[in-house]
Amino acid sequence: EQLDKLAHAAGTDYYNPYQVMLAEKLVSIAPGGFEKKVFFSNSGTEANEAALKLARQATGRKFFLAFIGAFHGRSMGSLALTASKTVHKEMFFPWMPGVIHIPYPNPYRNPWGIDGYEYPMELVNRVLDYIEEYILDRYIPPDEVAALFTEPIQGEGGYVIPPKQFFPELKKLLDKHGILLVDDEVQMGLGRTGKMFAIEYFNTIPDIVTLAKALGGGAIPIGATIFRKDLDFKKPGRHSNTFGGHALASIAAFKTIEVIEKILPNIQKLEPIFREKILLWKEKYEFVGDARGLGLAWAIEIVKDKKSKKPDPERRGKILLNALRKGLVLLGCGKSSIRIIPPLIITEEEAKIGLEIIEKALEESK
Repeated sequence: EQLDKLAHAAGTDYYNPYQVMLAEKLVSIAPGGFEKKVFFSNSGTEANEAALKLARQATGRKFFLAFIGAFHGRSMGSLALTASKTVHKEMFFPWMPGVIHIPYPNPYRNPWGIDGYEYPMELVNRVLDYIEEYILDRYIPPDEVAALFTEPIQGEGGYVIPPKQFFPELKKLLDKHGILLVDDEVQMGLGRTGKMFAIEYFNTIPDIVTLAKALGGGAIPIGATIFRKDLDFKKPGRHSNTFGGHALASIAAFKTIEVIEKILPNIQKLEPIFREKILLWKEKYEFVGDARGLGLAWAIEIVKDKKSKKPDPERRGKILLNALRKGLVLLGCGKSSIRIIPPLIITEEEAKIGLEIIEKALEESK
C-alpha cells in the first residue's frame, strides 16, 4: 500500500509523514526524559557511524573508548570500535584512529580471574579502575575522550552479560569527565531481552542509542540513532544519506514496534522456561562452562572442561551440526559459545521442542 502512495522522498530535502511518526515513537520509548532527536539510516553500522560523528562534533573531542569483545559494525569507523574477531579487521588497517579498547566485565572470563557471579562489585571496580587509572590518567586525558561505545550485552563477543551494577557505576564515571555513553542496541534492543531496550535492565540512561536489525521487522533494512537534542549537528549537511527514513522502511518499523509492545509479556513469560533448562545444562555437562541470558537472548559457552575453561570450538561445531540435522538452526558467537535466540513470537510448546533438540545435540556431542 505504501509503495502505491509514496515510494521515496529523500529526508535530506523533505520529511515524509511516516518518518516523522517513527521518530516520535522512538523518542517516546527510548530511555531518558530529556528531549531527543533521531537520525535514520539503513543499518546498524550506519547508525553507529552517525553516533561517532555526533559525539565528535558535540564534544569537540577526538578519542573514543570501546570494549574488547565488542561488535559495532564493519564500516571503517564502526570497525575501529569492533574487537570481537580478528577476521573482521585483518587486511583493513588503517581503520579510523582514536579508539582505545578496554576489558569488558565478563563475569565468567576476564583478565583478572575474578568470579564475577560471586564477586560482581570486585569485577566492576577492577574495570572502572582500569579506565580511570590506566587510560584516563596515563594514556589519554579525559577531556579528549568524546564517548564510550558499548553493547548492554555483548552479542558477537559471546552474549556476555556484565554485573547489574556495572553500567550505573560506569555512567557516573563518564559523567564526571563529560564523556558520552553510546548504547548499541542493534542486536539486543526491541524486545529481545524482555524489555524494549536491554540497557533498561541496568537502570542506566545513555546519551545516544543505536538501533537496526529488529527495527525493520526482519524484512526491511533500517537503522536509527536516537540522541539528546543538544548533541545535534550544528550545521545542515554535516551528516546525511539518501535512503534514511525511507517511507516504506519507516512504516514497517513503526508497525514492528507496535507488535513488539504487544508481545513483550510473552517474552517475559517464556524466560523462566529457557532459564531453568539452560542453567541445568551448565550443571549437567562438563563441557558447558557457562550459561547466561535474559528474556529470549541466551548462550552457552562450550569448553574443554570447567577447570581450564579452555574454549572448545570443535565441539561447538558438532553441536551446531547435530541441531541442524534435527531441524533446529543455531548460531555461534564468541570463541566457542552458542547463541539461543528464538523468534519473539515463539510459543511455549515450540520453545520446549527447541530446547529438547538442543539437549539431544549436547548429548550426542559427548
